[in-house]
Amino acid sequence: MNQNQGGNDARHDDDSALSDFLASLVDYTPTIPDELVEHYLAKSGFQCPDVRLIRLVAVATQKFVTEVASDALQQCKARQSAVVKDKRDKQQKDKRLILTMEDLSKALREYGVNVKHQEYFADSPSSGMDPASKDE
Repeated sequence: MNQNQGGNDARHDDDSALSDFLASLVDYTPTIPDELVEHYLAKSGFQCPDVRLIRLVAVATQKFVTEVASDALQQCKARQSAVVKDKRDKQQKDKRLILTMEDLSKALREYGVNVKHQEYFADSPSSGMDPASKDE
């Protein structure tokens, strides 16, 4: 019976922490505007008048975008450091990082989002723009 009491205390602490967090969202201004979150929630069929829930979705979205961007940056750094190792003879004067769709696709794939190039992209293998297949 003592364990059940401890379980209830932990649950009460979790409920209290969640209530405190939701209350703090009333005064918080997220990076993603409430109107934008409301628009996309309504577009998906979800209506909620509670601003705390709208802001909770905004905070979760902001965290997701931040993590994807950070992972894409790591992919970009790894790709460019591999290129530098392959070309040791050349001095790399420009240290700018160039984020490619490939970097973003790899980062999103880790979260279960598959991004495919459309056929009209020039670098797409299915675009029929293969220089080796030119008619002579």
